[in-house]
Amino acid sequence: MIERYTLPEMGRVFSDAHKYELWCRVETLVLEAHAVAGTVPTDVVEPVRKAPPPTPERVAEIEAVTQHDVIAFLTAWADNTEPRDAAKWVHFGMTSSDLLDTALAAQLVEATDILLAKADDLVAVLRDHALEHQATLRVGRTHGIHGEPDVWGHRVADFAFAMARSRDRLHRAREAVGVMAISGPVGTYSNIDPRIEGYVAEKLGLRPAEVSTQVVIRDGISEWVGALAIMATVCEAIALEVRHGQRTEVRELWEPFGKGQKGSSAMPHKKNPILSERICGMARIVRGQIVPVMEGIPLWHERDISHSSTERIALPDAAVATDYLLHLTTRLMRGLVVDGERMRANLDSTHGLIYSSTVVSELIETGMSREDVYALVQAAAMRTWENGTAFRETLREEAGARGVELDEARLDEVCRPERFVRRLSGVFDRLKSLS
Repeated sequence: MIERYTLPEMGRVFSDAHKYELWCRVETLVLEAHAVAGTVPTDVVEPVRKAPPPTPERVAEIEAVTQHDVIAFLTAWADNTEPRDAAKWVHFGMTSSDLLDTALAAQLVEATDILLAKADDLVAVLRDHALEHQATLRVGRTHGIHGEPDVWGHRVADFAFAMARSRDRLHRAREAVGVMAISGPVGTYSNIDPRIEGYVAEKLGLRPAEVSTQVVIRDGISEWVGALAIMATVCEAIALEVRHGQRTEVRELWEPFGKGQKGSSAMPHKKNPILSERICGMARIVRGQIVPVMEGIPLWHERDISHSSTERIALPDAAVATDYLLHLTTRLMRGLVVDGERMRANLDSTHGLIYSSTVVSELIETGMSREDVYALVQAAAMRTWENGTAFRETLREEAGARGVELDEARLDEVCRPERFVRRLSGVFDRLKSLS
């Protein structure tokens, strides 16, 4: 992921320097376990432990010759080891994937913990915003067209629960991705005792794979990327709602707009929803990693490396982009401006058409058939659409033409926006307990 969208904490997790720190950690733990088992001399552990990780520049220099990243790393690290002879026991009985998959699992768990903390924060921001606006009336829209009265808090509550589910889904994916293996060539433990694997797993807080064939099969990593993609898409859903709400014709919502901020190089009046548009664009990047990563599940026989080049791009990009999306969506919701007066004006802008469903129910209760009621109410509604006459007036005229008597007092009671949201208390009660 480019620097523009990489936040420091997540950027460090996927830096080459940190990757080599993890590689050193894994190799040192394996060496410790060998020493305890008596497989290698005990006096080699401390020199290896004290050897500083090699620099990315040095590893790259050696890899330019060897064309093998793990060998380059081991050579560069051996050069940092005193005495250098101790380094000959590093990687004993292992194959490259033992190191790579185990360190990758630790790296993805680290990244996940950063994301989970930010998801917790966003859930809380969404919850509090929804509770603040549980009585802020607005019109609910279906197909982009006014439907019935609603409250803004109801819409945001939906986002809050969706983000909470996304967070919980990522918690589960953390378990799926925190899987390691140190089982040697083709995964048969031919040159390494399975107890070495168990020791390293315990020290790293990971879980040994039930079975590995030199590589850990990529269904768990695919699950993890899928969880990130869903989380990113929930962020997009929030942003899309703000984009619609900020349109000039709507003007119900506004992104935070800082002092000195400019909306257009040509039109000084512009206040564009740039945060929301960026969120929608970045979500595409995360979703775009699903298929390439899933295609790493089927490999040739016990192992090939067709997944490797894909994952070097896809996994950091998915994590870094999701991290940025959570940060940006939280910023958006914390600074969101809600224009309650404009919401009410828009609610009333169709001259009462939003009460048509209630009118249908009321007239059916008088004994009319649903077909006759629908025809009457639709005829009145179409006249209001066409000429802007108040719906109650066109309804009165259409009813009179059909000899239907309206209970005006009853219609006054049911054609109130508050009536439509009176049963939402349960939603907000559940929302209060969301954490």
